[in-house]
Amino acid sequence: MIRQKRYAERVSGGDCRVLMDLRGPKLRTGPLQPRPAVLKIRPVRDAYGKVTRPARIWLSTTGSGNEAAAADAVLVVDAEWLADCKPGDKVLLRDARKSKRRWRIRETGSDGCWAEARKTTYLVDGTALRLRGFERETVIRGLPVRPGEIVLRAGDTVVLDASDAPGGAAYFGDDGDLLRPGTISLPIPEIYRDARPGETVHFDDGRICGLIEKQDPDRLQVRITHTRKRRERLVADKGVNFPDTQLGLPALSAEDLADLEFVAREADLVGLSFTNSADDVRELRERLLELGRDDIGLVLKIETRRGFANLPGILLEALKFPACGVMIARGDLAVECGFERLAELQEEILWICESAHVPVIWATQVLEGLSKRGHASRAEVTDAAMSQSAECVMLNKGPFVIEAVRMLDDILQRMQNHQTKKRSLLRRLQLATDFNESGQEKTAAAELPRSSP
Repeated sequence: MIRQKRYAERVSGGDCRVLMDLRGPKLRTGPLQPRPAVLKIRPVRDAYGKVTRPARIWLSTTGSGNEAAAADAVLVVDAEWLADCKPGDKVLLRDARKSKRRWRIRETGSDGCWAEARKTTYLVDGTALRLRGFERETVIRGLPVRPGEIVLRAGDTVVLDASDAPGGAAYFGDDGDLLRPGTISLPIPEIYRDARPGETVHFDDGRICGLIEKQDPDRLQVRITHTRKRRERLVADKGVNFPDTQLGLPALSAEDLADLEFVAREADLVGLSFTNSADDVRELRERLLELGRDDIGLVLKIETRRGFANLPGILLEALKFPACGVMIARGDLAVECGFERLAELQEEILWICESAHVPVIWATQVLEGLSKRGHASRAEVTDAAMSQSAECVMLNKGPFVIEAVRMLDDILQRMQNHQTKKRSLLRRLQLATDFNESGQEKTAAAELPRSSP
């Protein structure tokens, strides 16, 4: 990316600045034991359970090809077995439940054949397929392993574990009694040292919330108190927040320190994630000075309670950099401080940054529905308009990001004449101008007055 950026600069004659983030003390769920490799194949049924289309299964020696994209399932089989398949043949098997199943070969080609199934089938590695009238079998191998997950509901118990061993789902006995709660690997010793019973824990951007019930030197027992859906699935590499806990984590992790030399060599600005105190900023500045970078810019990412509470002191230290800015990282900030307080907090950050003449980046889920799905909600449009109070807006990637950039540009072009930073401009309203000129009410189908950008 650096090489491509430099090439584009040479060709265009323009200048592109590079911002590189340091991860900081971001807490994430560790790996989970994978679920069994089970493939479910089922036909399409109507509301009454009648099969309207059988499941289409592509059988080949490679598991690839143009036909694979249209298949409900793709299986790799032996070449000799495949050569015996003819249209109309029946494939016999016993699935993972030991249920007898029968598929029919509908079409054969040079690189595979199509089979159809009219009953739901569960396949695992080792399932044998046999053509009726032939003794030769082929055994299914290489089914994809499913990523591990823990299904949680309000009232469940989950254990945070300090070991590196992969976590796993809860284990229940035949009578439904819980024999072992779900376990999440979180190998950070400071968590088990600093957390206390009664403090809250949030997983996956607040989708799952819990309360610490018991603390041990290397384990925390958490009772789930809230899930956004009745059943939430927690997977690996999801964020974990301890909003009530004063965690004594270093601002720069070992990974950050290893990355800092590259950042100092290639970046124009460095982003300090999870900035909590002025000491965090001071440490980063000292490290950069040691690497000979006294000219690098700084972006403070405010995403914790401590970071918000300490923002005045953080800004005073950040102003020692040649250039600095603040990113309102509203994802973790909402989880840490409460979604109901987010609007108030972002307003206070905007005010204090304006008083310090520090530019602000408005971040997290701006026009996300448009970027990812091609359609923005009303709330997203209003949120994008509010971003006029900041100097910069960050959009997430997505298949419709170009459309999101165009809409954001249109919104901000129109809003810039109404407000600058936190000050209303009290500009003349086009709506009032049109009314004064005509002196009459518009019909319901009248064209909306359009303010000039």
